[in-house]
Amino acid sequence: MPVTRAKRILSRILLSLAALVVLILAGTLVWTQVGVMSAEPDPLAQAEANPAITIEDAPEGIVLSPAEGGSEIGLVFIPGAKVQPEGYIATLQDLAAEDGLTVVITRPWLNLAFFDPRGLDAFTSAAPDVDSWMVGGHSLGGVRACQLAPDADALVLFASYCANDLSDSRMPVLSLSGSEDGLSTPEKIADARHLLPDDAELVEIAGASHASFGAYGPQAGDGEPTIPADVVRDRIADRIGTLAAALG
Repeated sequence: MPVTRAKRILSRILLSLAALVVLILAGTLVWTQVGVMSAEPDPLAQAEANPAITIEDAPEGIVLSPAEGGSEIGLVFIPGAKVQPEGYIATLQDLAAEDGLTVVITRPWLNLAFFDPRGLDAFTSAAPDVDSWMVGGHSLGGVRACQLAPDADALVLFASYCANDLSDSRMPVLSLSGSEDGLSTPEKIADARHLLPDDAELVEIAGASHASFGAYGPQAGDGEPTIPADVVRDRIADRIGTLAAALG
């Protein structure tokens, strides 16, 4: 085969591959922006009016703090896939209002935690006076939280489970799940139990669904919750407050 013809064929192949890569990247970018779930207006408005907390839109994320200040323990929270971070303000507000925690709700790149390579310190810098940090996340955000857990003092999973092995770690782990979850089902969480330390605390909230761990509306493929959102919120705050007290 003549050299010039071989070069033309190679050039066409390379151009075709480049075009395919561009199409894949463009398609992925479009997909990450389609179907993003927003915060429900009423719960968000009620949280924003809560006099016991302050809400700051910081470079690190959305920061919830006790209105009286003085927080010593914090939680870096990573949202689930294609859920706006504002969709968790209502659910997590009691951690600041009642338990005195600082909560940093991150803004994952492209609305997907696995596209966000930032380390834990990229978010804890929002509250340099906090002494101890928990890291947690909902659904896919929890999978990412497991990856960041070695740099934290404790791990909290919200309707999620780990893909990396933390069984030999000595860190406190709290796994909160819902009996009616149609996505991170009780069976899936049980199957990944061996990746957590033996003394990890697994708490199944009876009647909670996958979307019960946020305030962004129903989610495709999920089960139907049988308890109100405020009950789930209270139980989340109670369990995490107990963990925070142990860290303090």
